[in-house]
Amino acid sequence: MYREPVFLKPVFQERIWGGGKLQELFDYDIPSQTTGEAWVISAHENGPSIVMNGELQGKSLLEVWRNYPQLFGSESTDSDFPLLVKILDANDQLSVQVHPDDHYAKELAHKPYGKTECWYILDCEEDAEIIIGHQAQSREEFQQLVSERQWQKLFQSIKVKKGDFVYVPSGTLHSIGKGIVILETQQSSDITFRLYDYDRVDPEGKKRELHLEEAMAVMTCPHQQVAQDNLKEQLNNLESTRLVEGEYFTVYHWMLGGKVEVPSTTGFLLVSVINGTGQIVTEESVSTVKKGDNFIVPATIGNYFIDGDLEMIVSHT
Repeated sequence: MYREPVFLKPVFQERIWGGGKLQELFDYDIPSQTTGEAWVISAHENGPSIVMNGELQGKSLLEVWRNYPQLFGSESTDSDFPLLVKILDANDQLSVQVHPDDHYAKELAHKPYGKTECWYILDCEEDAEIIIGHQAQSREEFQQLVSERQWQKLFQSIKVKKGDFVYVPSGTLHSIGKGIVILETQQSSDITFRLYDYDRVDPEGKKRELHLEEAMAVMTCPHQQVAQDNLKEQLNNLESTRLVEGEYFTVYHWMLGGKVEVPSTTGFLLVSVINGTGQIVTEESVSTVKKGDNFIVPATIGNYFIDGDLEMIVSHT
């Protein structure tokens, strides 16, 4: 079963801050010009991806994960699918928010996973900024700055450029700024506590709900900066840069110029092609891959090689 990649169809989510870049950059068939997210590899109940090839074509990744554990190098899959990969188009500033860790997710939301995430900046306007962390030294100071609406004093902003990578552990206050497109690898969780939303209103004139109490409960204070060491390796025609190796996921940036045999492992890989075209060749199949494609390399694939000029973001648990 599946001596080839498992290609997945994205699920689109419209957002108040979304735009049209997912169509512009990846030629995705988006539902509107306020499309904020493409859930490109997802087994989450709020938007599971659909398999596009092979004998499981038309089934959701949620079904496949539950019923075909051998594809993931396992005898059974009792837990939920661990990761979720999205591409986000921040046509406007996202709310300033925080996600819980696993403990708080179970306590406050009765969900299995909290949300540690990371961002690879695919595209952004000049002088684009993100908020990552805050400047309060204690919860008392944090609460005081919130009650006085001293947002500039509270939030910590940094400029970003295309190709930057940002690791966002659970408990980190954060916001993606206007004009940024990111690829996000995260735990498979959809829990967000909003602290501040720029007093925006939706088309009905309503402000979005804030979750001040929950945000205060789960956020890290004082903010802790987590440094990541990039580890570069050259494997013939493949330059592999490990962007993060964490508790929940390891993420790589792959630049391929030519042909490379990829050593098979017992696990599975999640792959998003962010540029170029090429082929994946196994003992039984040849698959063309191009910018905008998202697929799983299953544990059953056997020996394979990749050929072409490709830029990819690759992750595993």
